[in-house]
Order: sequence, then structure tokens, then C-alpha cells
Amino acid sequence: MKVLVSVKRVVDYNVRIQVKSDGSGVVTDGVKFSMNPFDEIAMEEAVRLREKGKVTEIVAVTIGGAKNEETLRSALAFGADRAIHIKEEGEVQPLTAAKAFAAVLKKEGAQLFLCGKQAIDDDANQTGQMVASLLDIAQATFASKVEVDGAKAQITREIDAGLETLEVDLPAVVSVDLRLNEPRYLKLPDIMKAKKKPIETIGLGDVGVAIEAGSKTVKVSPPPARAKGIMVKTVDELVAALKSKGLV
Repeated sequence: MKVLVSVKRVVDYNVRIQVKSDGSGVVTDGVKFSMNPFDEIAMEEAVRLREKGKVTEIVAVTIGGAKNEETLRSALAFGADRAIHIKEEGEVQPLTAAKAFAAVLKKEGAQLFLCGKQAIDDDANQTGQMVASLLDIAQATFASKVEVDGAKAQITREIDAGLETLEVDLPAVVSVDLRLNEPRYLKLPDIMKAKKKPIETIGLGDVGVAIEAGSKTVKVSPPPARAKGIMVKTVDELVAALKSKGLV
């Protein structure tokens, strides 16, 4: 069984985000980038499924500029067999990305599309669902456990009331959540081997997709500064302070 895993290059989660002075976006110059953490979990799960004998080939795919090759090399170091780079220097919104991934998934004939539940840069949480809709195949979101058995997969999801287990027919799209696994530490030998693995570079036009700007960012602003706390000595003072702020 072939698995397609999407990986996105984002500002590293350890970086303290700074908004540009003109409010047009966030500062990216001189900032560390890495693979989206949820996509790392998806890649780790694909490798574990292969180790269990459920998967025969793992293909990593990304959309973006030339620097995205670094993200693909990380995916190859995790254990992907090969990678596909859909090269596009401009902004790619979720629907455009979904159409591109759907086209690649159909072309590759993969039975499973694994992706992070969301990317930490835009928090859109749309692409996986859109891919499933475009291809009219099954989907399971926010997976905390994935089991594959033949032409079916059992997906456990965390919901408000506990755990929910779904059984879906393959091919299917599965978006993964934080507690599915803990990605492995990349070792130097694996990083070196990844340099020799193939990366196929194509454009959006090669998969029959055009850039679509469904939404436009008007302004980006930082969250308001946290107000200074106050100390109270008694419960009565606490209640009075809460009332003065209209909280009780």
C-alpha cells in the first residue's frame, strides 16, 4: 500500500512571532523554519505503519518555494522513500493546495493520505477535508490512533465525551492529532541518506491546478498586551474586583 504524506514548511514553533510594522504579515527574515509539527506526526505514523508491514511506499509532498526542499529532505530522513515538490513561490491557499494534493493522490494511486490536522501558521484546518471532498473518498479527522487492516482503516478520535472509533474504506484521508505519536529524533546517518533520495519537482500547472485567491489578508496585528495583575487579601476584595470588571 502506498501512502502520501503532506508536509508544510512553517515558522518553527519555538520562534517568538513578530508582526511587521505595516501590519502586512509576520516577520520571516532571519527566522528559523521547520516542518509543521502535526505533519511530523503524520510522517512518523506513515513510517510506523510501514514498520508493521501495512505500507510498502511512503511519498512526501509539499507545495512552496525552493526552500521547501529542506522540509522534504527532513521527511526523507524520517523515512519517506521519495518526495514530490510542487514548486510555487507565491501564496498558496487551502483550496489550491487541496486541489494539487488531490491531483497527486489520484496520479500516484495512493490508498492513504496522511496530513496534520492543521498548520501552525494559518491554523486553517481545511486542506485534508477538501482533498477528501474533491476526490469523494472517506475522511477521518483528528486521529489519535490509526490501524490499517486490508482495505479498511480504524481511526480513533478524541472527542468531548471520550474516544470515538471510526472504520473507513480505503482510499481515505486521515488528519492526525497531537497524541497520535511522538516523532522520532532524526539521526545523522538518516539525514545523510536522505540527500540521495529522489525529489521530483513539478509545478501547479503540471497537475492542472491554477492559483486561486479565495481570501485576502487585510491586516495582521499582535494580540493585546496582557493586563497587569492585582493582589487581593480577602475573598470580598476578589469579588469586588471581579464585579468592577463586569465578570460576575
